[in-house]
Amino acid sequence: MKKKVAYFIGFWSFLVLSGCDNSQHIQQQTGLVLQGKTMGTVWRVSLAGVDSKRKAALQQAIQRQLDEDDHTLSTWKPDSVLSRFNQYQGTSAQPVSDDMADIITSALRIGRKTAGAMDITVGPLVNLWGFGPEKQPVKTPDQAQIDAARARTGLQHLQVIERADGAFIQKDLPALYVDLSTIGEGYATDHLARLLEKQGITNYLVSVGGAVLSRGQNAQGQPWRVAIQKPTDQQNAVEAIVDLQGHGISTSGSYRNYYELDGKRISHIIDPVTGRPVQHRLVSATVIATSAMEADGWDTGLMVLGEQRAQALALREKLAVFLIMKTDKGFTTWMSPQFSSFLRQQDDGQ
Repeated sequence: MKKKVAYFIGFWSFLVLSGCDNSQHIQQQTGLVLQGKTMGTVWRVSLAGVDSKRKAALQQAIQRQLDEDDHTLSTWKPDSVLSRFNQYQGTSAQPVSDDMADIITSALRIGRKTAGAMDITVGPLVNLWGFGPEKQPVKTPDQAQIDAARARTGLQHLQVIERADGAFIQKDLPALYVDLSTIGEGYATDHLARLLEKQGITNYLVSVGGAVLSRGQNAQGQPWRVAIQKPTDQQNAVEAIVDLQGHGISTSGSYRNYYELDGKRISHIIDPVTGRPVQHRLVSATVIATSAMEADGWDTGLMVLGEQRAQALALREKLAVFLIMKTDKGFTTWMSPQFSSFLRQQDDGQ
């Protein structure tokens, strides 16, 4: 659901906090910091208690794993695992890795709970509106084009099959197109965390795009904290600060990834039901969950649903959710009871 230049939405919606509000000082306080590029976005790993002599080896291992993840999940690379499945114009079950099966299983579950708002088959509509590998349209798609694209979507056309000889995914619509960018950054973040754990590292904060996950403490022996940015162009405009407490967090927003067409602002958030970009006043949805992938899946669905339905779903599913809405007088916020337990005062040790 994202353009290549912003394959994972929301990265700059987070500012890692480690005992002060100066980003340069933050890097000095977090210990060893690694970073790089992947999947059209950036990744960052902050480590505490790790010898700097390990930096080169860790950098290489992290980049190698992310490159492999990209080769699995990318819709931009024609030879990726996912692209080959999308290119397959048949209905026979196709073998996939256990990880790929788990990603799709999670996406389908969240998709059902959001009444289809988080739909990984919405790719044809995303492409139609110019946020996929295809070019940006020169004019607004008409209803016939939207209907034709919608006819090639639907979670009910995709299933995961677990058999004794492995995992498979199957589509009953040959033209079905699966796009995992709405959940892939969360998976990649969780995957990096597992890599670090295997390396014996237990104090870290990792992010891929807008998905973040932490474990342990920072170099100062304090909890890793993350700031949710206000929906403005000011990088240090903080809306709220949270202590992740070993959880994952992800934000989806409509205020940065858009373009102007026929005098209207076209958001990258596409409603699978209408086939059109959303037009409600919800501009940002942040979710904290036990994993970054879980948070990453829910935030997109909530953004599609809009303010009222997102609030109702968050309460029903007992999700830790923070919403930002645009009004005529500025911005207003709402948080679920579960989110409030992660919230920290902005002047609490910052």
